[in-house]
Amino acid sequence: MVQILAGEKGVGKTKRLITMANEASKEANGCVVFVDDDNSHMYDLHYSVRFVDTPRFIMESPQIFRGFVCGILSQNSDIEKVYIDGLNNIVDRVNKDEFVTFITELDSISKETETDFTMIISCKDEELPKEVLPYIIK
Repeated sequence: MVQILAGEKGVGKTKRLITMANEASKEANGCVVFVDDDNSHMYDLHYSVRFVDTPRFIMESPQIFRGFVCGILSQNSDIEKVYIDGLNNIVDRVNKDEFVTFITELDSISKETETDFTMIISCKDEELPKEVLPYIIK
């Protein structure tokens, strides 16, 4: 399953994502991973949540980030949930077509690996391509 938390900056998306990750860590039989574009929220997460910060890795496109995610999944076969904060900042250049392709591919990866993905993108729902609207959670 792929879910997207969309909204403008300052509406509490990151706080909600952290809460979701912490709750998932209490119930998960496998691992929970939190991917962020900086380490400012590292200590807000439960100690059992695996934290991955991305600044030292160059990710110029969603395809490169998809490979990064696949690398994380290949290192541990029991990852149940992956939370991604600040997708806009992790992937430097995201156009709408690439974003739709990325979400579609991530959905396929989710089904293959039985891993749930929840991510934040900073923009209004109506600014997102119509193909990704079914993935948006309120």
